[in-house]
Amino acid sequence: MKQITTTLLLCLCVLTSFAQGKQPLNLKDIVSGKFRAENIYGVIPIPGDGEHYSQMSAEGTQIIKYSFKTGKQVEVLFDAATARECPFKNFDSYSFSPDGSKLLIATETTPIYRHSYTAVHYLYSLRRNLDGKINNVVEKLSDGGPQQVPVFSPDGTMVAFVRDNNIFLVKLLFGNSESQVTEDGKRNAVLNGIPDWVYEEEFAFDRALEFSADSQILAYIRFDETEVSSYSFPIFAGSNPHISAFEKYPGDYTYKYPKTGEANSKVSVHTFDIKSKVTRKMNVPMDADGYIPRILFTQDPNKLAIITMNRHQNRLDMYFGDPRSTVCKLALRDESDTYIKEAVLDNIRFYPENFSFLSEKSGYNHLYWYSMGGNLVKQVTAGNYQVKEFLGWDAGENTFYYTSNEESPLRKAVYKIDRKGKKTKLSAQPGINTPQFSTDMKYYMNRYSNLSTPTVITLNDNTGKELATLVTNDKLKQTLAQYNVPRKEFFTFQTPDGVTLNGWMMKPVDFSASRKYPVLQYQYSGPGSQQVLDSWSISWETYMASRGFIVVCVDGRGTGGRGTEFEKCTYLSLGVKEAKDQVFTAQHMGSLPYVDKNRIGIWGWSYGGYMTIMSMSEGTPVFKAGVAVAAVTDWNFYDTIYGERFMRTPRENAEGYKSSSAFTRADKLHGNLLLVHGMADDNVHFQNLTEYAERLVQLDKQFDMQIYTNRNHSIYGGNTRYHLYTKLTNFFESNLLQELK
Repeated sequence: MKQITTTLLLCLCVLTSFAQGKQPLNLKDIVSGKFRAENIYGVIPIPGDGEHYSQMSAEGTQIIKYSFKTGKQVEVLFDAATARECPFKNFDSYSFSPDGSKLLIATETTPIYRHSYTAVHYLYSLRRNLDGKINNVVEKLSDGGPQQVPVFSPDGTMVAFVRDNNIFLVKLLFGNSESQVTEDGKRNAVLNGIPDWVYEEEFAFDRALEFSADSQILAYIRFDETEVSSYSFPIFAGSNPHISAFEKYPGDYTYKYPKTGEANSKVSVHTFDIKSKVTRKMNVPMDADGYIPRILFTQDPNKLAIITMNRHQNRLDMYFGDPRSTVCKLALRDESDTYIKEAVLDNIRFYPENFSFLSEKSGYNHLYWYSMGGNLVKQVTAGNYQVKEFLGWDAGENTFYYTSNEESPLRKAVYKIDRKGKKTKLSAQPGINTPQFSTDMKYYMNRYSNLSTPTVITLNDNTGKELATLVTNDKLKQTLAQYNVPRKEFFTFQTPDGVTLNGWMMKPVDFSASRKYPVLQYQYSGPGSQQVLDSWSISWETYMASRGFIVVCVDGRGTGGRGTEFEKCTYLSLGVKEAKDQVFTAQHMGSLPYVDKNRIGIWGWSYGGYMTIMSMSEGTPVFKAGVAVAAVTDWNFYDTIYGERFMRTPRENAEGYKSSSAFTRADKLHGNLLLVHGMADDNVHFQNLTEYAERLVQLDKQFDMQIYTNRNHSIYGGNTRYHLYTKLTNFFESNLLQELK
């Protein structure tokens, strides 16, 4: 058969594109976001006003009020250019007071970790004078320095925030007088009102500070991390940004990071009586090594909900505590044979007489409705599907709103279910629907996309009727029409273990079944994750398909959307079944007549990087090349909450940790491996790469390595992303785009 060189093949691809009048995709365009779908950012339904929502202008200079019914602009609530005594030209984010009468505007935002940041905040009143006008004056929240997690009291007369690990209180009715609530906050020792690193990362929140419904009590979680071991990484001068202080000698960054089996922060809940200035410690009946992932005040000011989990994270307790007597009573307990996912924490809503709760106790995630006495009123949803989010309850209609994947594990739709159990699907378009409801549940803004449709944003009423279309992305579609863009298509196959797996595939635009193509497998594979979804995107994988690869992504065992049996079968032995499924995927692809089974590659980031290494070392030599970006290599190096959720502790599960380690199977590594890591990765430490690389050196296993100075887990900044994806492109082309038969 005729041999075609890589260069000639690429020339033919380009000529074919020009012949069709279309351009080939360009990596710089993809990395720069040229093909990113238009979206609407900074949208907040206006509190106490079910008819309107607010939106931040693209330039960050205005906050604009819009009608939920028409999508039309009603008025400009704030304009930095015309506000009096306004020291900033633009801002980063904003929030409302509970009654919607005040704005808190964030400027000079400085990220800390994934969710946390400091910012200089300003107050702006929306109250009108007798003449109907707004004072239009901007006031600085505090002169003491940047703040974290500011929160309004329910009556809007106070703002509490954290600075330098201590809580402060600003009383707006007393000339913005500021007082300090806690005194013992100290870096790498005690945190008040904000979570430590591992809580923030794995329980996904950044504020542990709440006001009671009557605005008389502040409740907060205190984290004592003095006994938690520290982790340090070097900081160099670098560039983008350049740190001049480290031009001669590097600096370092040290913070507390508890690794599996090691000591966590000691946590406790405290209340501060604002009038009497008395601080009390709540009597929470929890394990000494347990977690407090949330505190939430109910609508009863005498009931503080304190949610605890044991260290194994297979038991969740919710206590109602009296903030003055400190007595806590158990209101709800949920248990699992494996683990309870952290996502349940964000779906608890409190109403005057009831609260919502999501549980997987039936084998699928469903919505339950409890009385405030802790008694189950009813199971709202049921069936072999997953409820994704509880959106809210309409008291007048006694109707529940939620999203679920009932029609397909690959899709998400919007539903409501009334008091009689009648279910109505509200979203009309198949794909991934993400709604944002008005405060009274009468309207919602819906964002949806599917494989062939970039994001479309509409306004709808609570019957599902479309009222207005805000974003069509028609301009993007016109741009894309000028390019040869590979398209995704779904497929399924059955593994030798008898498990049906879902996947998507992208073929080159000039695909011919008579050719033999190299394959690039992309995956993440982490517990509960999903990459195979009916949603639109153009990514580096799209670019690689345009370069002559068949790109494939398969969600193996352990991924989400298909119930607990499928998702939790990897419990206590991460990486083993997932790696088998990626090997099975490669074998399935290799059986297809248009695939060269000798030229299959795999790549992934974070858990996906871990899975790349585990799959290339599974013992079946199906991968010729692979790239592991920011990869975990041993769960002994990772944090307590995530690692122990799925593996328990190293002492309890020594064999599981051994079988789940990339080190254990390093001698079986087959194929050309490229390891990529950022040296300032606070999540998956650079240590994972260095120790694994040393193991490969001692085993005389050759590999490639790319290190990024001062970059965190996301590896971005300046030209970094373009450099990274150019490196990956060149690596796979040199290893897999050899002579095509």
